[in-house]
Amino acid sequence: MGDGAHARTQMRRQVRDFLTSRRARLTPGDVGLPAVNANRRVKGLRREEAAALAGISVEYYIRLERGDARGVSESVLQAVSRALCLDETEHVHLLDLIRAGGGIRPCRPATAAAVLRPSVQRILDSMTTTPALVLNGRLDIVGANALGRALYQPVYGTCGNANMARFIFTDPGARTFWRDWGMIADDTANALRAQSGRNPCDRLLTGLTDELAAHSPEFTSRWARHDVHVMRTGTRRIEHPLVGSLTLPFESTPLAADPGQTLLMYSATPGSASQDALHIMASWTTSHR
Repeated sequence: MGDGAHARTQMRRQVRDFLTSRRARLTPGDVGLPAVNANRRVKGLRREEAAALAGISVEYYIRLERGDARGVSESVLQAVSRALCLDETEHVHLLDLIRAGGGIRPCRPATAAAVLRPSVQRILDSMTTTPALVLNGRLDIVGANALGRALYQPVYGTCGNANMARFIFTDPGARTFWRDWGMIADDTANALRAQSGRNPCDRLLTGLTDELAAHSPEFTSRWARHDVHVMRTGTRRIEHPLVGSLTLPFESTPLAADPGQTLLMYSATPGSASQDALHIMASWTTSHR
């Protein structure tokens, strides 16, 4: 089976699992239907309830939930998203799955190594007081400035080939480095799930998720949820081996000219202990360069 046919098969399965999981998380009361009957045996909404809320026939909804989206219109997908209370990220993920599963979007096999443009690296290097990194959709670190490499030193380890997801789910040190490990693990699995919908031909991503599932029950349980929320801003609490505890707000933004690459930047509150720690780390990186 070629990449395209394999991807379509996988995406139809993902459509089924994604819609089933979204329907299962809702109760009738969540969508304004009568309270759950004590004898009700179905977890979450029934298919006929979801179909009624979307204004489509039960047969049509069942066909869609089975991954057969031939000829489905944008308005129907909007209605299904509203019926299942999908947020914007979840709706986009559903569109990605439908387009890939129906062969509407060309399949783009991933390359083994993402390339960071020199101009992007120069911008990173100019940010001397801000830890900054560029990640691809598989969460490989494809570029960083000196402070970013110092901040993520445990992620790089000894091999220098850094992948955030592999570190988080297979390295015992991750639970010390990330003080909110559970939240980080959720965000990481969600980001990989969203990427799997954007590019179903990425066999490197499939290999990574298979590897993580084989070695980490924590990843397996999160992967099975089919959650796709992507964090663009927030705060990370880090226990760094050199400077100790850090609380760092972050901003994350896609690089428009480099599809699949995301710029991640950290800052510290002025006058805080975390800012002092970043200054120490910056001095350390300068002396070791």
